[in-house]
Amino acid sequence: MTLLQDKMNSYRTPQELMNLGLYPYFNPIESAQDTEVVINGKKVMMFGSNSYLGLTNHINTKKAAIEAINKYGTGCSGSRFLNGSIDLHILLEEALADYVGKNSAIVFSTGFQSNLGTVSALTGRHDFILIDEFDHASIIDGCRLSCSKIIKFKHNDVDSLEHEIGKLPDDKIKFIVVEGVFSMEGDIINLPEIVRVAEKYNASIMVDEAHSLGILGKNGSGSVSHFGLTDKVDIIMGTFSKSLASVGGFIASDSATINYLKHHSRSLIFSASISPANAASVLAALETIKSEPQRIEQLWKNTRHTTGRLKELGFDIGKTETPIVPIFIRDDIKTFKLTRMLLDEGVFVNPVVSPAVRSDSSLIRLSLMATHTTEQIEIAIGKLLKAAKELDILVEDNILEQVQTM
Repeated sequence: MTLLQDKMNSYRTPQELMNLGLYPYFNPIESAQDTEVVINGKKVMMFGSNSYLGLTNHINTKKAAIEAINKYGTGCSGSRFLNGSIDLHILLEEALADYVGKNSAIVFSTGFQSNLGTVSALTGRHDFILIDEFDHASIIDGCRLSCSKIIKFKHNDVDSLEHEIGKLPDDKIKFIVVEGVFSMEGDIINLPEIVRVAEKYNASIMVDEAHSLGILGKNGSGSVSHFGLTDKVDIIMGTFSKSLASVGGFIASDSATINYLKHHSRSLIFSASISPANAASVLAALETIKSEPQRIEQLWKNTRHTTGRLKELGFDIGKTETPIVPIFIRDDIKTFKLTRMLLDEGVFVNPVVSPAVRSDSSLIRLSLMATHTTEQIEIAIGKLLKAAKELDILVEDNILEQVQTM
C-alpha cells in the first residue's frame, strides 16, 4: 500500500457518522428544487435551498432552457476563450452588467471559478489582499493562487481592517475582498465603512454578491446597490446557483478590468463555458425578478416572520439580517443529530461544521424562499423546537410550555 493509499484509507469520519446514522450529506433529491422535495420517496419541506426567489421551477425559466437546448444543443464543447462562446453568453453579460450597474461583465462556469479566477489574476507577489475572516473558500483559494500577501481582518470589523491596511506600503496594490451577505452568518457587510477605508488608503474593493443577489438592492441587484455605492466598488461578483436559478457565475467591472480577466483568468480560459440552457435560464430569471417584484417582498415577509419567531422562542440566530438564518448549536454531534431528527420529521436543513465555520460555531443553516408559506414555516419551527428541546439546546424555562401549546 502506498503512502497516499494509506492516507485515503485512514479517513473514516464519514463512515463513523454513517454508523451512527447521522451522515447528512449527498442526499439524492428525486424532484425539482421547490419548497417541498422528494428524498427516498418521502416528501420533505425544503429549508436548505439557496433558491431564494423560487425560480428554479418557474415556468419561464424552464421554457427558456428548453428553447435554448432546441436551438444550440446541450453544450458548447469548449472554453469561452476558444470555440465556447455563443451569442447567448454575450447577451447575458450585457444584461448582467446592466443589472448591477457596471460597464462590462464576463461569465464563468461556476461561482467558485469566478472568485478563484479573479482574485488569483489581479494582484502579484508584492501586493496585498485583505479579506474578511469569514470570506468564502473560493476567495481564500484565489488568494493562495495569487501568491500575494494575504491579510485577514476580523469579521465585519472595519477597525480591524483599518488597523491592518494602515501598516501597508503606499506603493503596493491593496485589494479588499468581502461578501455582500455572508453565506453562513446571514449578516450584511458594512460596505459604507469599507469604502471609507478603501478611499483613505487608495485600495480597491471586490464584493461577492452570491447571497445578496435577489435579496438586496434595486430589483435584487445586491448589497452594493442596496448601499448606493456602485461607483465606489471596483468589482462585483455574482453566482447563478442561488436566486438566478441556474449554474455559473460572473464578474462585473469596468471594461479594462474585464478585458484583463478575459486574457489572464485561468479558470475562465481553461474551463468549458456554461451551457446554452444555463445562459438562457439566467436571462429568463433576470426578467422574472424585474416583472415579479412581489417575490422579493414576500421573501422579506418570510424572513421577518421566521427570525422574529426564532428569537421569541430562544434560539441563537446570531446577527443575521437576511433569509439566511443560522441556528447556532456550537456542538458538532448535536448539529448532526438535530439535522437527522428534522429530516426524519420531514424538514430538510443544512448542517454546518468545521472547517466551514469554527469548531465552536457549528450550526444548522435554515434558508428561506419567497415561495415558502407561513404554514410551512410554522410547521418547520414547531418541529425544530421539539427536537431542540430533546437535545437540550434551549434552556429557557418557558420553552416546554410553548412546545405543548404548538
